[in-house]
Amino acid sequence: MRSIFYSLLWLATIATSLAIEPRASDKAADDDWEAEDVVPDTIFNGQTVPPMKELSTDVGKEISHGNWLVEYYSPVCPHCMRMKPIYQTLYEFYYTSKPITTSQETDEDGLNSFTRWYDYKIAKVDCLAFRDVCSDHGINNYPSFVQYKDGKEVSKKVGEHDLKTLSDWVEETLETIKPGSRVQGGPKLPKVGANSVETGPETEGEAKEKEAESAKESTAAAPSKTSEPTKAAKPTPAKPTSTPNASGVSLPLDAEKFQELVTNTLDPWFIKFYAPWCHHCQAMRPNWEHMAREMQGKLNVGEVDCDANGRLCKDAGVKGYPTILFFRGGERTEYNGMRGLGDFIDYANNAVAVGEGIQDVDLAQFKKMEETEEVIFVYFYDHATTSEDFQALDRLTLSLVGKAKLVKTNDEKMSERFKISTWPRMMVSRDGKPTYYGPRTPKEMRDSRKMLTWMKSVWTPIVPELKSDNAREIMDGKMVVLAILDRQNADAFVEAKRELKNAALEWIDKEDQTYQLERQELRDAKQLRIEEAEDRGDQRALRDAKATRIDMSDIKRKQVGFAWVDGVFWERWLRTTFGIDVKDGERVVINDEDNHRYWDTTINGESIRPSRSSILDTVKEVTKTPSSIAPKSSSGTFASMYYFIRHFGTNHPFLAIGLALAGIAVSFMLKKRRRSGGYLQLGEKDGLLGGNGFGKHD
Repeated sequence: MRSIFYSLLWLATIATSLAIEPRASDKAADDDWEAEDVVPDTIFNGQTVPPMKELSTDVGKEISHGNWLVEYYSPVCPHCMRMKPIYQTLYEFYYTSKPITTSQETDEDGLNSFTRWYDYKIAKVDCLAFRDVCSDHGINNYPSFVQYKDGKEVSKKVGEHDLKTLSDWVEETLETIKPGSRVQGGPKLPKVGANSVETGPETEGEAKEKEAESAKESTAAAPSKTSEPTKAAKPTPAKPTSTPNASGVSLPLDAEKFQELVTNTLDPWFIKFYAPWCHHCQAMRPNWEHMAREMQGKLNVGEVDCDANGRLCKDAGVKGYPTILFFRGGERTEYNGMRGLGDFIDYANNAVAVGEGIQDVDLAQFKKMEETEEVIFVYFYDHATTSEDFQALDRLTLSLVGKAKLVKTNDEKMSERFKISTWPRMMVSRDGKPTYYGPRTPKEMRDSRKMLTWMKSVWTPIVPELKSDNAREIMDGKMVVLAILDRQNADAFVEAKRELKNAALEWIDKEDQTYQLERQELRDAKQLRIEEAEDRGDQRALRDAKATRIDMSDIKRKQVGFAWVDGVFWERWLRTTFGIDVKDGERVVINDEDNHRYWDTTINGESIRPSRSSILDTVKEVTKTPSSIAPKSSSGTFASMYYFIRHFGTNHPFLAIGLALAGIAVSFMLKKRRRSGGYLQLGEKDGLLGGNGFGKHD
């Protein structure tokens, strides 16, 4: 019983620590989603204007009564972003306009309010979040402006329009609602973005002055025959001081030569730190020397004997042999790839590209680059981008060697394709699917460390090849759909990779849609609290409801990644870990490295094949809580028991604590009962046979 008692006590300790200590993955997830900022009220003509009404799934119900002007837009559409201040100014102007001139402030429910007088409301719909709603209302282009009367479309405009055009369009509708109520020629409009507008008609002098100013502005705006727009400065990278690696050898370096050739120059160097007695160093030597010959005239290659230059190796942070570092001036990055000749040459060629500077591309060059590069980081800039911005960008290049391609562009067609409306901006294209760096302020765009952290999270391809140097990066912290493929079977290999990539893209799209729906549910809940507070007239509750932040980090998701592995090269590891041999056919496993478990069968008990339907159906079942398919262990019996307890305690901490405490209580009660039961038996024995009970006494 003591062993059971100690086992239950150990289980309670583990469950308690798992329940109390926050997981690193949870902390990291907090940074994945940004909390939504509260839209504040604005002031126009001295009157408070609430945020414009955003319609959602209930568009048909909302517009079924009265007159409505609705903008259908997408937050990633550059035309919509240019229209945003114009439409906002239009809304603020009409919201604060009064049918009867007065100095008193009125809200939209007041008798003298524009909204109530004309029964006319202005709203908008986010078509990125509510694509189906926009499609149901016949919206195919952004932005689209539609006027409704009692739910029926009256008129429609598509594309960008200035404030005067939109106002004239609205005035026509208002005149039909209340004939004779509108001013001939239209009202006096504010400037876009202004917070006030003069009231009353223009005088003749004011009209002439306005015409003169307009003529002056049009003259100033006319392009000069000799003037040209200012172009952004494109800094040229520093050229090497001499021909790199002129002899095509790996140059031995001591402390003095290292200082002279590496530290005090901007020339790129690929250097190995080794020890003569190191067997791995000896095995690597032929490939290293062959790579040095291939890099003749392209890249400097060197080597440092750490037995003879111990201080230099210590200063370089060498802790094991061989250590391979790439240097450029005072910066360096470690090579963690495999040590084959092809691996060395691929990395060295990427390092050469770094020395040539960041390539400037247009749309045609980018499309050609997409054919060979799986991951491309693109820095969008314009004429206002400063030298400090480019210097911050250059600091990123060294860390990207061997990871991804980095280019820059100020091509208008590139901006149109990826819907870029603010500059500078960073984006990554993975297999043609763009992902944008969130921060946009100049200070944030120059924060190289913060940007590099984001780059590390997205610099693997959507479906990377699993290798020794990226295994932890791919496997840790998530479930991974791992396709075990055979390169030698060329046709099947290409088809399987295509199916895996299609499955990955479809899963990502599904996750994006789920995220948008969950975010909208939180928005709807917030809006409901606001409306309830307004109905009750509870100002405090209204302020609290408006101040509620929508934090998507509270929603926990199982992260799913996709990768493939060479089943022939890694045959032994695959056989010992998953019991799979690629000779029996290409297979797919779903691996959960953190909990040392995996799935290799579908819900029907069949092997998972590299097909989109088989993969997606199985992932759907596996990601359920609990999983619909029983997992298998990729470790031994005792390790499996430990990971099971850890997984159970992590996902059900309070239940685990309760079971542990219940087990301890039961163990204590059984132990107490056994002790009391022992005394009873001893007493019976003494009473029956010891003469102290019913025996005869003299």
